[in-house]
Amino acid sequence: MSKDIVLLINRSEITAGTRGASLGPDAIITAARKNQKSFLVNQQIEEIKDVNYLLDQPTEHTYAKRIDGLLTIYNSLNEKVSTLLSNNKFPLLLAADHGSAGGTIAGIKSAFPDKRLGVVWIDAHADIHTPYTTPSGNMHGMPLATALNEDNLPSKINELSAETSKLWEEIKHVGGIAPKINAEDIVYIAVRDTEDQENDIMNRLQIRNYSVDELRSKGVATVINEIETKLSNCDIIYVSFDVDSMDPDLTSHGTGTPVKNGITPEEANAVLNSFAKNPKTVCMELVEVNPCLDEKINEMAEVSMNIIESVMNSLKN
Repeated sequence: MSKDIVLLINRSEITAGTRGASLGPDAIITAARKNQKSFLVNQQIEEIKDVNYLLDQPTEHTYAKRIDGLLTIYNSLNEKVSTLLSNNKFPLLLAADHGSAGGTIAGIKSAFPDKRLGVVWIDAHADIHTPYTTPSGNMHGMPLATALNEDNLPSKINELSAETSKLWEEIKHVGGIAPKINAEDIVYIAVRDTEDQENDIMNRLQIRNYSVDELRSKGVATVINEIETKLSNCDIIYVSFDVDSMDPDLTSHGTGTPVKNGITPEEANAVLNSFAKNPKTVCMELVEVNPCLDEKINEMAEVSMNIIESVMNSLKN
């Protein structure tokens, strides 16, 4: 069944450790124009307002940098995504950094509070740190913990201020539902760069990770079938795709935290198209294109453009 797609642009980059991801969505649109592709410019496009001006100011929250601004982004995404879904639209997000994805999840859950949500997280990183466990304080490593309403206190290494703790509780409860997902309903693909604290919570919660080697040895079709079986009790699915899941030698280093030995663009395309065709999938997101770091002159945006074009065709057919 054809889905009524709305491209939702989110230029927020306040949770990353590097600058430039805010230019990612426009770099993809520019790549489409350069290649005389009309699939993006002819599509309904909506945006949320960013608070990237906060990058010019110091943050008081050492272990949850700019969490006050991120709370604003979460609330904006919660409202926008839930409204689109309630109007039978399919939100396809082009986002800057991955830290705001918890707001996307909040919006999905607000639209479907009684539905069980499965999450397919395609990424080099687990993004399941908390302010109590983070070594960097960068909140692009925390979106899944917000959705799980997790603190991971067994792996605690940081002491939080009262204000940071208060904001952390608020951000986990955006939309009035916490937790929003169950650990058993998360599936990772290509995660390969994690810290001990993340390994601890992944093991404790028994979150499934399909490594690059396993994806290759089993084949994409088999892995997709296994994931769909695992998520068979879920009513709806959200797919979050970080471009650093791909091997930078095959794409470029045009992303904030590239990690070698990732999946190929062809494998990424096959995985994403499979879920685009799944009737349970209600929202997809692509993040972390950073043209400022691209040594191949916008190559990551070009690769992402091709993937998005293919995914949109699958969503419409």
